[in-house]
Amino acid sequence: MIHIFQQGSNPSKPTFLVLHGTGGNEHDLLPIASHIDSEASVLSVRGNVSENGMPRFFKRLSEGVFDMADLKARTEELNQFIATAAEEHGFDRSNIIAIGYSNGANIAANLLFTYSDALKGAILHHPMVPNRETQLPDLSGVQVFIAAGTNDPICPAEESTDLEGMLQNAGAAVKLHWENYGHQLTMPEVEAAKSWYDQL
Repeated sequence: MIHIFQQGSNPSKPTFLVLHGTGGNEHDLLPIASHIDSEASVLSVRGNVSENGMPRFFKRLSEGVFDMADLKARTEELNQFIATAAEEHGFDRSNIIAIGYSNGANIAANLLFTYSDALKGAILHHPMVPNRETQLPDLSGVQVFIAAGTNDPICPAEESTDLEGMLQNAGAAVKLHWENYGHQLTMPEVEAAKSWYDQL
């Protein structure tokens, strides 16, 4: 997978798995990762799916309707890529925190829904529930921050509250933060994510 790896200055810090939104790329969220923790390593990945020329992490059938078979396959592919990248770049596979926006947040959420040990934590900006038909693994000890919009036209508010509940029921510690800027990724929610991260 096309990616950028930036070695952090503090090896005890987590590695951020950075996952862009639809039409974005591996450069988009680097400033956000740096703002949240400038000492952390960063593995920023470009989605392998193209929708009308726009990179994504998995296919969808229509707005908000996921191609579930492709989501499953792409989640497995991403999980395997993380393991390979950890060996190649020498970072701790067990100390990864995802930072995802929109489509990137959705595949990060599906990593949580699929594997108990894929992520130590996740910062999910405007995610949806990736799969309502699955049994979640034990996520005890996993820390999750969700940033949601009360008026998000793409991701209805109940998607965020349902995701929060499903993750909590699996044992994760979840912080749900609300803004009122639609589906945009805004500095107030990035600051809220940083405050949450600093308390870990």
